[in-house]
Amino acid sequence: MKPNVNSLERAFELARTGAFETVDDIKGQLHREGYSFTSIIGKHLSAQLRELIRLAHPGLTGAAPRSSGGRAISK
Repeated sequence: MKPNVNSLERAFELARTGAFETVDDIKGQLHREGYSFTSIIGKHLSAQLRELIRLAHPGLTGAAPRSSGGRAISK
């Protein structure tokens, strides 16, 4: 965990990295880093995170959700 960074702020940081394809991937990373991801809910928040993911990783279309779950994109 980063000092003075809450789980919501960290979720937005992670979304901007381009290393994650889905909001669930970000939640998995938050869990691995020791953050609670229970506040990462809601249609509008998920939409904001998905848009940041899309902007950070232009190759993603967002057309179909992945079923393999919680893996970061290999670079």
